[in-house]
Amino acid sequence: MGSPLNVGVVGVGNISRQYFEQFPHLPNLALTAVADLDLDRASVVAAEQGVDALTVDALIDDPRIDAVLNLTIPAAHTEIALRALDAGKHVYGEKPLALATADALPVLQRAAEKGLRVGSAPDTVLGTGIQTARALLDDGRIGRPVGAAVSWTAPGHELWHPAPAFYYQPGGGPLFDMGPYYLTSLVHFFGPVVRVSGAVGRSERERTVATGPLAGTPIPVDVDTHVTAILEHANGVISTVTVSFEVWESRAPLFEVFGTTGSIAVPDPNAFSEIASIATADDRTWREVPASAGYADAGRGVGLADLARAVETGRPHRASGELAFHVLEIMESIIAAGRAHEVVTLTSTVERPEPVPFGVRPESW
Repeated sequence: MGSPLNVGVVGVGNISRQYFEQFPHLPNLALTAVADLDLDRASVVAAEQGVDALTVDALIDDPRIDAVLNLTIPAAHTEIALRALDAGKHVYGEKPLALATADALPVLQRAAEKGLRVGSAPDTVLGTGIQTARALLDDGRIGRPVGAAVSWTAPGHELWHPAPAFYYQPGGGPLFDMGPYYLTSLVHFFGPVVRVSGAVGRSERERTVATGPLAGTPIPVDVDTHVTAILEHANGVISTVTVSFEVWESRAPLFEVFGTTGSIAVPDPNAFSEIASIATADDRTWREVPASAGYADAGRGVGLADLARAVETGRPHRASGELAFHVLEIMESIIAAGRAHEVVTLTSTVERPEPVPFGVRPESW
């Protein structure tokens, strides 16, 4: 391993804690500084992490920093990414890549012009859970894949999140918030999507914050809160996806893949290392499958570590901006198809990312 990639974090809200917990296990990343619009919060986090607290401008301009980890709200993703790229820094951000493909395209173009990398969550798909399910597929354990079904549902994030309003604004909702985990997994499994159709809607249920200092505060809803889509992959597989903030309880399976000789119960792609199960034509009972692929003991940040390793070796990184762009267009097209009651053909495509070999731990890099 060469020198670690020096990382500056912009945005130290809830999700940042999961990244900070992983930095000690990712020796090819060196946390250097943090920034937030709330300077007091940034100072507290910086003291906890033993790094500098800077303004956003100072962090982006800091010559020590090689990469910016962008953990701002979705509405700020494009602005921060472009500023970081203009300052000569690689960028890795939380999902979605941007609010729209029109906003994301300049980010990819700027990175290409400057020879820099853009990465994006989710990197959960690089853990042993999704990668083991992919290995089952690639090894032909269920024959030729025919279809997949996703059903992620919940009543709404306002029941647990102390400041959930942004989940109900553009860039949020069940599709843009939870969809990337499942859609990214589907592209890992089957490759790019070529056409989508679907239906979208929302109830008139009033939303209020349930916990924390904002409890009782009304939440305006400006996104679709119940989405069902049909995805046609380039390889002929058909995936159905339902995501919702309107379901109080459900028995629908979370994620399954169907092939000509069997089925896979895919583990939660919002986690790194849950267990896959398989049922085959010869034995139609579910059996758990030991991990056989993926980064072991991974956590949030492994996608950035994979990017850092790719910078060093010159290979493509797996949690790429191009993959995130394709997933963003899938989501954008689902909404467009649902509102227009039409089938939408995608304009982007992407190669399936390279699988992750089994047993590799980022701390060994």
